[in-house]
Amino acid sequence: MIFRMRALTCWLSALGLIGLLIIGGTAAADPIRDQVNALAIGKFKARGKAIEDLAATGDARVAAILEMLGKGRLFYRKNDKLVVIAKKAEGGYALTDPLSGAALGNVERRAVKKIKVNNRLRRTIRDLRGTLTLKAADPTQRRAAAAAIFKARDPNAVAKLDGAIAVETVTDIRQAMVEARAVSVLAGASGDEAAKLAAVAVLAARGDDDARAVLMALSDGAEGALGRAMRQAIQRIEKSLALWATAQNIWYGLSLGSVLLLAAMGLAITFGVMGVINMAHGEMVMIGAYVTFVVQNTIKASFPELFAWSLLIAVPSAFIVAGSIGIAIERSIIRFLYGRPLETLLATWGLSLVLQQVVRSIFGPTNQEVSTPDFMAGAFELGQLMITYNRLYIIVFALIVLAGMMILSRRTTFGLHMRAVTQNRAMAGSMGIRTDWVDALTFGLGSGIAGIAGVALSQIENVSPNLGQSYIIDSFMVVVFGGVGNLWGTLVGALTLGVANKFLEPVAGAVLGKILVLVFIILFIQRRPRGMFALKSRAVDS
Repeated sequence: MIFRMRALTCWLSALGLIGLLIIGGTAAADPIRDQVNALAIGKFKARGKAIEDLAATGDARVAAILEMLGKGRLFYRKNDKLVVIAKKAEGGYALTDPLSGAALGNVERRAVKKIKVNNRLRRTIRDLRGTLTLKAADPTQRRAAAAAIFKARDPNAVAKLDGAIAVETVTDIRQAMVEARAVSVLAGASGDEAAKLAAVAVLAARGDDDARAVLMALSDGAEGALGRAMRQAIQRIEKSLALWATAQNIWYGLSLGSVLLLAAMGLAITFGVMGVINMAHGEMVMIGAYVTFVVQNTIKASFPELFAWSLLIAVPSAFIVAGSIGIAIERSIIRFLYGRPLETLLATWGLSLVLQQVVRSIFGPTNQEVSTPDFMAGAFELGQLMITYNRLYIIVFALIVLAGMMILSRRTTFGLHMRAVTQNRAMAGSMGIRTDWVDALTFGLGSGIAGIAGVALSQIENVSPNLGQSYIIDSFMVVVFGGVGNLWGTLVGALTLGVANKFLEPVAGAVLGKILVLVFIILFIQRRPRGMFALKSRAVDS
């Protein structure tokens, strides 16, 4: 029995020895095993040479190995200097072969040592990984590789880029490789001047800040035709960037204008049509934003699968809540103050303070988080123009609300009654129109629109009790400048003031820019007291 146990033990040991020999033989047989193991030998200078030698092999696995080295995941076993990937495990490290991916078992912490790299080696790794992943199967890796070479300005990458360009099928990645090749050609100390002139043309066509920075850095000391071409390209790019900067400011201005349009549209009704100076209008905007917060939290807690639709659910909810509060305000306070604008101003100002304090008591004074659905997140580039999806959707939403308001005021019975009461209250009453309810519903409509403005603002502003205060003065300026009670005037006024603010802010600063806009409106109203688009209404007649 003992003899049999000893025989079995010998056989198992022999099999284990054979397995180790097979693994060791396979490792030794790998053509780049020695170059990988060389990473563990010597200090930083020798390690840099080993990194370059490994990259020169052209093996497809090298990029991943260098990535592990840069992340501090490469170690070597002290007993045989075998380079491995180490991951923390219970009692030590779990080892993996960086070439085959085979598990090599667990060892104690003292059995391995990390292969250290410094900042210079990290830069070398980053530059080399760019050239190594030019032909990767993943398009994202190829795009990142081209971008890395563009930044590295490696003159030795031209040949590898030529090979990658020849087989690249994705248009934008191929163009990125062509631009990276242009940088590499210009970075070379020597080379055909015609090729360098062609490279300058490629970078000039790219026309962004990165291209300008490359040309400015490489133009030092450039003479003759090449130097002139580089300077001309820099001037061309700067002119192009100035035009794109103007377009970007216009886009930001239109974006701000759309926000002002949403905030001012309801005010155009309550102030322009009804003659009520409603200082609590900003609080209706704030209430709409808090309704959005409540709707999102309710959906997250009870119906998480509907979160993508949370804003669409919040829009009618905010309109109903803010509109109902508006009707209650008109029935309880405003209807006693018609024809006394100063008293409506004081009453609604006091009401705005009450509403802010109520919200603070319920939700607290701190900002509340309102999430952005996935379809509104992110941005895209149009040339050198950066367009964010949330701003784009707000512009479209503002125009939809404006179109809805115009249809309501011109194509519906309520709109006809509202315009009739505005133009001649006594005559409208004699025709059977209930003017008191028209007043209440009109004030509720203006408040409801302010509420849905709050839904939009919750995506770009902090939701807090002071949210509406940021827009009340600007909203009054939009309404007065565009023409009291005129929706077209509100649209033009909002977009004009939005663009003007964005062009003045870089020059004069945000505060002084608003002051200059206010001075301009005061001077403009002196010449045209009824604004750009005058509309006959009770506010004007009074």
